[in-house]
Amino acid sequence: MIKVSHGFKLLWLGEVVSEFGGAAGGIINGLLLFEWTGSKEWMGAIWLIYFIPSLVLQGVSAPFLNQVRKVRLMRRVQVIRAMAYLLPLIGTLIHTKSTVIAGLFILQCVLGLLQPIYASLAFSLLPSLCKEEELKRSNAILDGTLRLMSFLAPGIISLLLIIFPMHLLYFLSFCMFLLSYLSLKKLPDSEPQYTSVWSKKFWWTEMKRGYHTFFQYPILLKLTLLSSVVQFAVGAALVVNIPFIKKELHGANWTYGIFSGAFPIGYAIGTLILSRSKVGSKAMYAGLAGGGASFLLLVIVPSVPFAWMTELFGGICFPLFNAQSSALFQKLAPEERLSQLSSIRLLFIRVGMPLGILFATVCSSIGSPERMIYGIIGLIILIPALYSYFQSFINGKKINLNI
Repeated sequence: MIKVSHGFKLLWLGEVVSEFGGAAGGIINGLLLFEWTGSKEWMGAIWLIYFIPSLVLQGVSAPFLNQVRKVRLMRRVQVIRAMAYLLPLIGTLIHTKSTVIAGLFILQCVLGLLQPIYASLAFSLLPSLCKEEELKRSNAILDGTLRLMSFLAPGIISLLLIIFPMHLLYFLSFCMFLLSYLSLKKLPDSEPQYTSVWSKKFWWTEMKRGYHTFFQYPILLKLTLLSSVVQFAVGAALVVNIPFIKKELHGANWTYGIFSGAFPIGYAIGTLILSRSKVGSKAMYAGLAGGGASFLLLVIVPSVPFAWMTELFGGICFPLFNAQSSALFQKLAPEERLSQLSSIRLLFIRVGMPLGILFATVCSSIGSPERMIYGIIGLIILIPALYSYFQSFINGKKINLNI
């Protein structure tokens, strides 16, 4: 049996139920918006209203995250997000197009603004809830179960849609975020490391110190850029996965459903393997290389079943890198600036996905085949992964990476 601290269990429960609530809400958001507008342009706009304010706030809020009470702010974020999920429900009860669209856009804006703050604080809180030797396993468990929730939510919501009207499922997301709040409420409150007067001068000074500290640790920068490259590939794959399965491999809708579910299932398997084994930096980079190779294999797969197996393989490989790189970042980053550095890390990582979406969209618009796009993003991951893997034989003795 895997042993974890009581504090981690509370954080894990809060993360898992809110991830399920968020994934469920995301599905309903798209369905409700398309039902009321029937427009693809509105679908794009609702994601822009999520990403743009989110990235801007994340860029400017990082200096203040060292000065807040983490658990208290995380609780407030969950309550605000829970209340925001009631807005589309109210809009549908009023039953006018303007109130429905306004409720959805306000919800997306609130989620976009608060998600990076919550994620950065949760990431920086984890080392205080776990022993140093438990970080790798705890990150693996947390990351794996969150991926599993994103896989389970669509199926469960599909079943619930048979029984309940679509708009009533917003109440489910509301309840999930309140449950997350109640779980976090049992965690002891955390005091800020130090207190200062919040001002423009303070913000600018802290901003420079944060980025200066971040770039002083080449290993932190390296791990962050590698994670950003992975998100770039994920964003690009979002654009080409459906046409690849349905047009290139002549698959049906249900075959794409299995294809999209194979990765999170593999991820859960990889997480289980990682949580029960002791592996170091070489396995971390090997996992990243294996994930890159899974994209390259899609260049040559002859049929849908082989594509399923390739996605399953990629899902098994990527946790070896993701969980260990997160634990290594938490271990090596200065504790007094971990919240701020976590936010900077997340900013770099999150920028990767829209860049990948843009890259694949442009490539598709000029007629590039899906297999070629898979090959490019596979090489973008595989080359630095192999370089890091062989470099770890040289640098392994300088830094203890066996966490």
